[in-house]
Amino acid sequence: MNPIQLRPKQRSKYRIMLGKKYFTTKRHLEWIFSGKKFANKKQAELLRYSAFTHETILMRQLKDVDLWFQRNKITNIRIAINKLNGLIIRPGETFSYWKTIGKPSRKDGYVDGMVLFYGNFMKGVGGGLCQLSNLIYWTTLHTSLTVTERHRHSFDVFPDSSRTQPFGSGATCSYNYLDLQIKNETNEPFQLHLYLTDTHLVGEWRTTIEPLFSYTVYEKEHAITPAYLGGYIRHNVIYRKKYNRLNIQIADEYIVENHAIMMYEPLLETTEYKKGAH
Repeated sequence: MNPIQLRPKQRSKYRIMLGKKYFTTKRHLEWIFSGKKFANKKQAELLRYSAFTHETILMRQLKDVDLWFQRNKITNIRIAINKLNGLIIRPGETFSYWKTIGKPSRKDGYVDGMVLFYGNFMKGVGGGLCQLSNLIYWTTLHTSLTVTERHRHSFDVFPDSSRTQPFGSGATCSYNYLDLQIKNETNEPFQLHLYLTDTHLVGEWRTTIEPLFSYTVYEKEHAITPAYLGGYIRHNVIYRKKYNRLNIQIADEYIVENHAIMMYEPLLETTEYKKGAH
């Protein structure tokens, strides 16, 4: 890992605009010509078995972030859920986060929310949908589905706040070139079930048979080290333990390695993470 390469190159607004246009166009062409069969069927009736369920708090207090960002985020998530909830991924099909949701726009009811940009945050239409993609990614890691595309930020912007998941266990999103794609390589259909309570976003994968395996996701090699030219870099590696129905561990699988530039001072005494929390 090269700390210099980790820092995104500074681009002019014009260069950024052209770059986004290029990558969004490239993504649209990929959706059309890649040969992937994208999931597009929804049903209200839930499949019989729950493969995994997780929830995350909606109103999370973040340093120097106004609460209206959090309230608007909930509005945006609610609209996106209407596009995603009940989606069936049949064997051989791929789920694309942005192909299913579409481009967030004001005419569809989306409002300004928090968007992370070059280690800071700003407002943008549809901001806050990363919480939804984070949740879907985390729940997917606890199933037999295969994540084929996932991204995370190069910056760690906010200090941990009651963290119950390892650092780097989410999936950032930006329409449409930073996508989350999940393929069903099993022999059974999976269904995405999403909803909001008064306090939490809840996500679940359901299927037609009782799952053969269960998983515990955890981190190794977590470290915070001084970075070249100042600051700190955070690092870890995500793994998951795989168990059969007798709760016997049958595998310990590598998932991903994470590096991020920290935008805050680390604590002198780091909090002990809940390894494998889910």
